Amino acid sequence: MSSIERAWPDSPQDVATAQTSVPFVAPAPIDTERLAVRLLDDSDLPALMEVNSSEEVTALLPYATWRSAADAEAWLRRMRVIEATGLAFQFVVVLKSSGRAIGTCLLFRFEEGSARAELGYALGRAHWGQGFMQEALTALFGSAFSTMGLRRLEAEVDTRNRGSARLLQRLGFTKEGLLRQRWVTKGEVKDVEIYGLLRNEWLGRADHRGVV
Repeated sequence: MSSIERAWPDSPQDVATAQTSVPFVAPAPIDTERLAVRLLDDSDLPALMEVNSSEEVTALLPYATWRSAADAEAWLRRMRVIEATGLAFQFVVVLKSSGRAIGTCLLFRFEEGSARAELGYALGRAHWGQGFMQEALTALFGSAFSTMGLRRLEAEVDTRNRGSARLLQRLGFTKEGLLRQRWVTKGEVKDVEIYGLLRNEWLGRADHRGVV
């Protein structure tokens, strides 16, 4: 299961601005009953190769299926550049029982003045349908809306990705509209639905401290 990830800075000016102001601080590793959510480490690449080498996982993501270690390393370099600007944090979802990363969560396009960010995520095909991403995002949102000081989270979801849409709705997101022909990725023009979640909505949920 995945959502569209758009993390490149929009312009050189965005990079320059971010490099002079890094207002958001990444949370410490977060533990849940089955998972750990922490920042990406270079050593996670072999495990993430298993995740992103599946065409089912990457079908609705803006990057191609990983075919080799070189693809994984190119992705890592890209993420390190983005993280260095202060525009994003790339997290991994680690299964405690194995100690291996089974997916990723991305907070990106931080806007300091509005205290908002966008969300992306991907989960290995073997782990779909077991509530892992819901568990990971529940934990991450707890930090995003508290220690990170975010006020709003947004996610754009390909209209064909009904599983991702259902996940966001279970987590309390509201569908706020349809963005027609929003992106061109992999040679296709994509319509996406925009979802939003506000801090007061999240904190108002009786289950916001635990797994939904």
